[in-house]
Amino acid sequence: MIYASKELENSGASPTADRILFLIKSKGPTSAARLAQALDLTPEAARQQVQKLVAGGLLEGQLEAAAGVGRPRQNWALTEAGNRRFPDTHAQLTVQLIGTVRQLFGEQGLDRLISQREADARTLYQQRCNGKTVAQRLAQLAAVRSEEGYMARVERDGKDWLLIEDHCPICAAARSCQGFCRSELSLFQDIVGGDSRVTREQHVLAGASRCVYRIELSRGR
Repeated sequence: MIYASKELENSGASPTADRILFLIKSKGPTSAARLAQALDLTPEAARQQVQKLVAGGLLEGQLEAAAGVGRPRQNWALTEAGNRRFPDTHAQLTVQLIGTVRQLFGEQGLDRLISQREADARTLYQQRCNGKTVAQRLAQLAAVRSEEGYMARVERDGKDWLLIEDHCPICAAARSCQGFCRSELSLFQDIVGGDSRVTREQHVLAGASRCVYRIELSRGR
């Protein structure tokens, strides 16, 4: 993923630590053994790196119940500080601005602001995502979203497509005003096309580690 180094280049962590943080961010909580396998490290080297990140407050342990009989497995997840290693689009200022707009112009004014943002984004996305097929448009959409900090990728799931966003750079704004998320879902539907259906299956604001959108294709697409 070419955007990993750009997002973590100022983190101050070692290259291996950066890779661990990125892998957990993009794949979710995982064990030291899986990290070792994915990053071609020895188990001991992976454990040492994990412990350094834990000591630095960037990772925390989570217990996963074992299937059947056995001890729970220790997985490692990003802490709030770990998540802050990725772009947040000036979260505090954004939330303050939303509060000011709401105070000065009310919910109607805030809704107009979101609608204008949606219109601007729709113009940009339609210019950039003009492929002839759904697959091409989704690949272009993922590229644009990655440029905006969403760490987006597209995967095939049977007859459907999944648009996966491993990071939300406007999470603070979305928590303050969920209209931003409503706007995004509408945008994706416009880009994909009316003959297909876009639904959100996982949502950061609902407690998921990422946002996942399912694109159900119409017949013959």
